[in-house]
Amino acid sequence: MNAVAELQLLNGLQQALGEQQLHMVYQPKVSLRDGGLRQVEALVRWNDPELGPVKPSMFVPLAEEHGLIDELTFWGLRTILRQWLDWRDAGLDTCIAFNISALSLQHLDFPDLVERMCRGLDVPTEKIVLELTEGATQPLVKLMDALTRFRIKGIGLAIDDFGTGYSSLMQLRQLPFTEVKIDQAFVADVPHSRDSRLIVQAVTELAHGLGLFATAEGVETIDQLRTVRELGCDLVQGYLVSAPIEGKALKPWVQKFRRAWPAMIAEEKLALWGDIETDPRSEWQI
Repeated sequence: MNAVAELQLLNGLQQALGEQQLHMVYQPKVSLRDGGLRQVEALVRWNDPELGPVKPSMFVPLAEEHGLIDELTFWGLRTILRQWLDWRDAGLDTCIAFNISALSLQHLDFPDLVERMCRGLDVPTEKIVLELTEGATQPLVKLMDALTRFRIKGIGLAIDDFGTGYSSLMQLRQLPFTEVKIDQAFVADVPHSRDSRLIVQAVTELAHGLGLFATAEGVETIDQLRTVRELGCDLVQGYLVSAPIEGKALKPWVQKFRRAWPAMIAEEKLALWGDIETDPRSEWQI
């Protein structure tokens, strides 16, 4: 990105934050044991009037570089907490996961601020999971105090995209995570690749041995779903389950998915799922 494009993007982000142009969508994570909703991941979306849709991979690093990450993070936290209240009032009980920057953890009072936000809106802290990418875990080792205080407060911690970075496996033991998310690069090939299958199985067993949940990311086909279930993963997330959806769409999605689950795990390849196997973004999704 050249300097002019970066400046335009930065100005657009500042305006988006000031004028509430960002919004959140939510991707469900379901239990591989019974298909029940266990968690949703909150994902920030920005559709700029001039630039069009801007990917988080573009604007989040920009926010980190130019001192906007705290404003973006606290906007996100306020948004997901209010959304949780709406779901509670609608009779939905779930947890919300939200990705945070390692830079936020450098503020010593960050865990206390998050706890106060939860208490201020009467949201139980155990309903919140903070996700951190594996690439961020090397500096995070130095921030053990902040991570530990999150866990003391009941807030979950997930390591995202596990398997794509270069962090030591020792960090899984050293850092107080509650969940490991297995990167979709391994999940994509797991039905047909012996190596991917061994990796997914090994990470799942390692997670369980450390008392953590194992989540398979990026599941898009029935074969992938059934294989990660067979290998013992706890949760699954991906377009086969659901694309990211608006908050108000979650309750009807739950009702529809509950009816679909038995056929998804059945041994027979029912014709009902043929379209999903070839097009994970089919109209079956809400």
